[in-house]
Amino acid sequence: MEWFTAPDAWLGRLVFQRGLAAVYLIAFLNAALQFRPLAGERGLTPAPDLLRRVPFRRAPSLFHLRYSDRLLGLAAWSGVAVSALLLVGAADRAPLWLFVALWIVPWALYLSIVSIGQGWYGFGWESLLLEAGVLAALLGNERVAPPLPVMILIAWLLFRVEFGAGLIKWRGDRCWRELTCLDHHHETQPLPGPLSRRFHLLPRPLHRMEVLANHVTQLFVPFLLFLPQPVSGTAAAIVVLTQLWLVLSGNFAWLNWVTIVLALALLDWSRLVTPPSDQPDPPLWFLVMVSAMTGWILVLSRHPVRNLLSRRQRMNVSHDPLRLVNSYGAFGSVSRVRQEIEIEGTDDPRPGPDTVWHAYGFRGKPGDVRRRPPQVAPYHLRLDWMMWFAALSPAYGRPWLPLLVERLLEGDRPTLRLLRHNPFPDRPPRWIRARVYRYRFTTRAEHRDTGAHWHREALRDRIPPTTL
Repeated sequence: MEWFTAPDAWLGRLVFQRGLAAVYLIAFLNAALQFRPLAGERGLTPAPDLLRRVPFRRAPSLFHLRYSDRLLGLAAWSGVAVSALLLVGAADRAPLWLFVALWIVPWALYLSIVSIGQGWYGFGWESLLLEAGVLAALLGNERVAPPLPVMILIAWLLFRVEFGAGLIKWRGDRCWRELTCLDHHHETQPLPGPLSRRFHLLPRPLHRMEVLANHVTQLFVPFLLFLPQPVSGTAAAIVVLTQLWLVLSGNFAWLNWVTIVLALALLDWSRLVTPPSDQPDPPLWFLVMVSAMTGWILVLSRHPVRNLLSRRQRMNVSHDPLRLVNSYGAFGSVSRVRQEIEIEGTDDPRPGPDTVWHAYGFRGKPGDVRRRPPQVAPYHLRLDWMMWFAALSPAYGRPWLPLLVERLLEGDRPTLRLLRHNPFPDRPPRWIRARVYRYRFTTRAEHRDTGAHWHREALRDRIPPTTL
């Protein structure tokens, strides 16, 4: 059955599955710690309301049977436990059917969470993790040689991630075609990292080279993934290097890391390590399952192909409720100016021009100008990301931002745990406002003089002083 297997990919399979299990663990931990105040029973956008409106076929989730915050926590911590087992390799020596079942468990649990997570879970890396999780189950364990069709599907997924992102940029903001987007992007991206300011201050010719390298990597290199080794392995190595560059330049949750483990699966590991000689052929039932799933995924792939060919290409859209095949892309447009919403409170009984306001501190997004942007990825700070969107347009924050202010006025503990700093630890403030500021990175001279990483100026109130 040599036509069906790829024995040289055994180490790539191992690296891919272990890496993906680590990302699953982080994703479930993220849900356990953040879902309740964002989308729980008393969350900013309650999941029970969605479950009453949307049928199972549109939002497949185990929580259609019953939702409670306790059950959500049980599902999330169960996902953490199963992901940890997969990470340490406990499933690799299990019977093949049990191995497949163990990989389906985190996929089903996380799909159940994503399907009811609404805007908080509306990011492309959620679908990417789910789609990659199905491929991990189809790869099998050490009891069978890696199936060649699944390795091709991994290349097809990585192709869509990279080529989709490249096309959306080329078709989108003209600064990508003019090679000028990175004059702004390092500063205006959702969550800058510790090195983002240094990237932003690089000479502009280097920014042009960054953009040009991005176009080459995303528009040309992906086609090489389907060629024989060592060409495909070289292309995958280029993807790994460019993704590590993105890891250094900002915080994009686990998008870069899932992309990296996909690329690692396609490296030519046989040049470094000799493959085992005793890799058994897959049993008939596994061959049938892999063949059927491969055919189904290829049929569903007509949707992302149409999307890639369309002049109205869409970013990060799922083409089936189970998220087996999706379209990807990022930053089709780039902001030129960074705006941030600061939430501030006061105990003043009647706020006026002389009122002293104290800001709530978020874990990842800019606030205190002297605080260096932290490294948070691959962990995902969902509220911080959505605050960035809310600063772009009032429409993004309209469903939940006023309720966030109300929760802070109440001193709601689950909501406060999403924040880094609460300036009112003893009792909630009497008044809260949401104010928009313009932020920019300080120059080298400004940083030497003040020690600040940011310069900011107040623009306007998003929500005027509000009290219970």
